[in-house]
Amino acid sequence: MSEVRQKAALAKAAAAVMNRLGTDAKNEALLRMADALVEQAASIIEANARDLARGKEQGITPSLLDRLALNEQRIRDMAEGLRQIVSLPDPVGDVLETFDRPNGLHIEKLRVPLGVIGIIYEARPNVTVDAAGLCLKTGNAVVLRGGSSALESNKRIVEVLHDALAYTNLPADALQIIEDPNRSSVDEMLKLNGLLDVIIPRGGASLIQNVVQNATVPVIETGAGICHTYIDADADPGMAEAIALNAKVQRPSVCNAMETLLVHQQFADRHLTGLLEAFQVHNVELRGCERTRAYAPWAKPAAEQDYATEYNDYVLNVRIVDSLDEALQHIDRYGTMHSECIVTDNKERADRFLQEVDAAAVYHNASTRFTDGFEFGFGAEIGISTQKLHARGPMGLPALTSEKYRIYGKGQIRE
Repeated sequence: MSEVRQKAALAKAAAAVMNRLGTDAKNEALLRMADALVEQAASIIEANARDLARGKEQGITPSLLDRLALNEQRIRDMAEGLRQIVSLPDPVGDVLETFDRPNGLHIEKLRVPLGVIGIIYEARPNVTVDAAGLCLKTGNAVVLRGGSSALESNKRIVEVLHDALAYTNLPADALQIIEDPNRSSVDEMLKLNGLLDVIIPRGGASLIQNVVQNATVPVIETGAGICHTYIDADADPGMAEAIALNAKVQRPSVCNAMETLLVHQQFADRHLTGLLEAFQVHNVELRGCERTRAYAPWAKPAAEQDYATEYNDYVLNVRIVDSLDEALQHIDRYGTMHSECIVTDNKERADRFLQEVDAAAVYHNASTRFTDGFEFGFGAEIGISTQKLHARGPMGLPALTSEKYRIYGKGQIRE
């Protein structure tokens, strides 16, 4: 039996045990896991150093190395994420609806675990902890398959978490990690109907599309983030600069960072040169339309493909538009239904933008960087769903549950 199938089978058996556990048992386990991460930070950082060294040898970009890197603060943040999950209400068992039928049947609809969740992700070892915490809190078992670039980090993190679970009522088999770095292990996961109940991919567009196009197991699609900020003619220039800079440079390697800046011509006439000079200070490579380059001759020409690219780096497209309608058309063509922002003091245009843009998160006068489980108050997140079925946007605890009906009768039969 392959590693993938064996570990998925162990997770499925553990899911039956998880389904019987109450909130206190799950919270106790998460707190032990959090403490263990902090206590074992040195060994995790040591394992991470091996991944970083290999990544540098292989020529991984600085932005991807940033995603991969762990230090004491990032490990403390991961532990804090688990503690925040503990503080959140457990959705499992919540009764969503009750009603009585004329025949006397009493019916309740309640939240239940999804079962066994497969998570396929790339070079962010913090996802290992976030996914484990969210899945275990909601009574699910989880099978993790991280990117090969983070293999040593992920293996050590799961070893630490397993050691912590040994002192709790949670079965350690509920948390599995696939160590086979070959793509065949991903391909096998995609077909594990009957063992995995759902797969959630987290990563770049190529990873997500591979999963969506080839999986026979149901998929919750988390999306690539080609996010836009549109600066309207009536935008406050100081606010516009602060929001645009934050959306691009605060952490460019993540999916909610801005990739294209759309600017109304009237705003451009007054403020665009100064704004683009501010990006230059932050070493952002600009790629602009022909009109943009009149204000910033140092910008490279923007090609069609640039607008359809998620850079995850210090690269930004800039395009000047003549109207809100033109901005909406651009976002509709190139956006990935992730996060979109308008900066304006005009309420009517802001309302139109928020209503008409088809995205998981739409912003008025705030950075797209807030599309995040922590920032929404969900604790750690399992991902940001850009699809429309089951869950959309940052996926916290309720998104990892399904529903079932309990029907109470007194001997009724159907005639």
